[in-house]
Amino acid sequence: MARKSRKAKPARLTHFDEAGRAHMVDVSAKPATERVAVASGHVTVAKETMRLIRAGQMKKGDVLSVAELAGIMGAKRTHELIPLCHPLALSALSVVLKPNLRQSRIDIIATVKTTGPTGVEMEALTAVSIAALTVYDMCKAVDRGMVLGDIRLEHKSGGKSGTYERGR
Repeated sequence: MARKSRKAKPARLTHFDEAGRAHMVDVSAKPATERVAVASGHVTVAKETMRLIRAGQMKKGDVLSVAELAGIMGAKRTHELIPLCHPLALSALSVVLKPNLRQSRIDIIATVKTTGPTGVEMEALTAVSIAALTVYDMCKAVDRGMVLGDIRLEHKSGGKSGTYERGR
């Protein structure tokens, strides 16, 4: 005899009210907890572009340092870029860019922390995105074929939904 399966109730999209209008979620009743998010991505570049980046010979300057700073600045302004994000007091923020010679790409990792009523996933993803766009901007004169890729959440912890780890 076949068992009747219960359909799970679809998750409610929190940024829409009962009438389907977009709104900012009220987080005032949520407890302040430590929140951490880690995001990653990369920019694939031509081998000559990688050589110029590593040698510090790009005309616009030190690509990796500038892109790291841009990622930090972007994360701090996420609420200005993403319409329904809350402005957050970030307690820690790092953006690291590393050349990956084997795959001819710049790997990007952003880690964001806060203590508050809402998570920092969007800030981590924004940091990676802005850092990647900065690499593109600084290198486009020599390599318009660069590809920004695999921007994704790797880890998040804190809050009601608990911990998320991307499966490898």
